[in-house]
Amino acid sequence: MTARLTAREITLRYGDRIVSTRLSLDVPDGAFTAIVGPNACGKSTLLGALVRLLRPDTGQVALDGRDIGSHGTKALARQLGFLPQDPLAPEDIGVRRLVGRGRFPHQSLLASWSADDEEAVTEAMAAAGVDDLADRPVRELSGGQRQRVWIAMVLAQRTPCLLLDEPTSFLDITHQYQLLGLLARLRDEGRTVVAVLHDINQACRFADHLVAMKAGGVVAEGNPGDIVNAALIEEVFDLPSVVVPDPVTGTPMIVPALQRG
Repeated sequence: MTARLTAREITLRYGDRIVSTRLSLDVPDGAFTAIVGPNACGKSTLLGALVRLLRPDTGQVALDGRDIGSHGTKALARQLGFLPQDPLAPEDIGVRRLVGRGRFPHQSLLASWSADDEEAVTEAMAAAGVDDLADRPVRELSGGQRQRVWIAMVLAQRTPCLLLDEPTSFLDITHQYQLLGLLARLRDEGRTVVAVLHDINQACRFADHLVAMKAGGVVAEGNPGDIVNAALIEEVFDLPSVVVPDPVTGTPMIVPALQRG
């Protein structure tokens, strides 16, 4: 396994609250990595460190063997595309214009909008299923529509690595599966995908590398078929369960063993 993006012995904190201590992770190249775990276990914090939004107290996050802090802002944005959990759009911006902002890392002061930029935006909007919304103001869209527009903006960056924090938020079940299928196809095309997901059954179905976190640490990682069992689900989520093969894909499917009532 090769890994361009790595974390080594990192300690992460918000103010006086330490979230993770001595956490290490290699993000496998060309894989779909899903990060799962209970609320407030450090999933989003880890993702923030991997994209340089949060600087570790100790340890190092590295891209291509260099400390991530040593990469220029635009150079880093040409390598890592990031969708945060609660992105904010400028007031009154239109859909196509917002998606076009994904091309910022490829712009320079002297370069004008190019045919490549136009193609990237058009393809990204089609892939995210928002091409019919091109002329709409973002503020008029539903939560699910906005989420798909943000996804289109990240896709328009055309980065080799995509990191997405809860990308299925606000999406109905059809669009959730369409998005996860799209991310799996990008993986198949050679892109590296990392996503924080809440639905562990979706994570097992679409991801080929699973990272299970609890209390700021990595409890287990690997192929879902190799690591997901009832003991792991109880340890990580405090949930008694039965793990059976998904009847469609054969991947692990978690069935909670809780009684009704």
